[in-house]
Order: sequence, then C-alpha cells, then structure tokens
Amino acid sequence: MNVEILVPRTSEETLGLIPHFLHDTDARPAREQLDANYSHGGGWSPMPGFKMFPDKSIQYPGDPPMQPIARMKLREETIYVYPYAWVAIVKPDGKFEISRMD
Repeated sequence: MNVEILVPRTSEETLGLIPHFLHDTDARPAREQLDANYSHGGGWSPMPGFKMFPDKSIQYPGDPPMQPIARMKLREETIYVYPYAWVAIVKPDGKFEISRMD
C-alpha cells in the first residue's frame, strides 16, 4: 500500500500496522479489509458524530479538529490516518466513516 505522509516529521512507523491491513490485490473495499485484518483489535467499528471539513480535517463535538497525517488510496476510496489512530474511509461521493484503530 502506497502511503503519502502529509505532515513533516511523521514516519510510517507512526502509522503502526494500519497500512498493512489494506491490499490492492484484495477485491474487498477498505471497510471490509480493515474489519477482517484488524479483527484482533476489534475490527472496523465506525463512530458516528464526526464532521469532516473540505481540507479533510475531522472534528468530534467538543474536541478540537484534527488534520490527517497520512493518506492512502485503495482503488476509488481514500483512507486518511489522523492522530490517536483515528482512520477515515472516504468514498468518491464524499461519504465517510471514521473508526479508531489503536
């Protein structure tokens, strides 16, 4: 999986195993791959309530916004990784889900 680091001084090690849970050769969408490959950590469990802004920063009510630190593409989906192991899957139509993958 090709990882684009968006924040200087961020290393791929900061992302942990998240990039290794996604494979271009697997026909399943990102949600299914993350759920299956992170099953030991609870799978993909979307947390409703987040807002995503045009710059792809996210915010949960009462918390400060977070900027993405990395971006990956899986076919038509874009996966963003944020501080504290928050991960967003964004579909081409702009719909998204966010889950914590720590």
